[in-house]
Amino acid sequence: MSLKASYCKHTLNFKFDAGTSRGVLKRRDSYFIKLYDKQDTEIYGLGEASPLNGLSIDFREDFEEKLRSVLTDINIAELELEELFTLIASENLENWPALRFALETAALDLKNGGNRLIYTNDFSLGKSSIDINGLIWMGDKDFMQEQIDLKLSSGYSTIKMKIGAIDFDSELMLLSSIRKRYSLHDLTLRVDANGAFSPSEALTKLEELAKLDIHSIEQPIRQGQVEEMAHLCRKTPVPIALDEELIGIQGLEKKKELIQAIQPQFLIFKPTLLGGLAATKEWIGLCGENKIDWWITSALESNIGLNAICQFTAGFDNPLPQGLGTGQLYYNNIPSPLEVNQGNISYMKDKNWDLSLLNF
Repeated sequence: MSLKASYCKHTLNFKFDAGTSRGVLKRRDSYFIKLYDKQDTEIYGLGEASPLNGLSIDFREDFEEKLRSVLTDINIAELELEELFTLIASENLENWPALRFALETAALDLKNGGNRLIYTNDFSLGKSSIDINGLIWMGDKDFMQEQIDLKLSSGYSTIKMKIGAIDFDSELMLLSSIRKRYSLHDLTLRVDANGAFSPSEALTKLEELAKLDIHSIEQPIRQGQVEEMAHLCRKTPVPIALDEELIGIQGLEKKKELIQAIQPQFLIFKPTLLGGLAATKEWIGLCGENKIDWWITSALESNIGLNAICQFTAGFDNPLPQGLGTGQLYYNNIPSPLEVNQGNISYMKDKNWDLSLLNF
């Protein structure tokens, strides 16, 4: 097999202004890689590179230039699949995690026949589903309440609310209103601060959140403050999940050092930001060694990237609800067999992919 590669760009448009503590998202660019054998162009693998503004270390002006350069090298070298996997793992792509994820998933797709089958398991065969949390985006109080009501009526048993955009008292009121209607046994509440708290105020706010039986809080303070985060993890009344803290941490030893220094209660993995599925699997292995629970979250990819992450996640025996419900965010997502129902995501084998939006 002599590999050839091409790509196209597709801008995804949000159905609403998606608020985070780093700003409002209205659209995002995704780059789709098509990988095929030059002797058989009808069978191809697809991968998605979607670096995220404000988070991805490879969200930079020369990203598309780097993408073109790597694909040109692949086309000139006419690599075999195993040679491509070696390239993906090389230092050349160490600082390009979204590109590494796209190439890795495209290669796995092609290896498995080019039918968007990244892994063969009960999920990809349509025999099982994955429990997911319902995501509540930041916005004004009415907008957030509207989302909460919709998620609850849709059958979610776990809700994650982004906090840090409106004043903290209003966010507490929203969370309190949920907890009054649904007990700890009926509904799990997660919150995601995206680093919005200062180290000096974080513990006080965590104590307020603890009164509402919050399951966990993602990244209460900004990443890179290792001593402060370690102190919070020792003192917190609400279990802390590291998310952004993991971005840019390369190599097994540095990953070990971070976990041992902070000793968090949970880790959250976004393969697009961490350098792909193999890199994520390395983190998962460390969680097992250190007895740390974890879950996986998509990073606002289209259904192409989300599908790969779902199939990867399904390969682990993890009972926690995952963060994989973002496929419904866009007007112009890639139509796929992925379907969310009653707080679960499934792969419907009787539905087909529609790739007509991708112009290679």
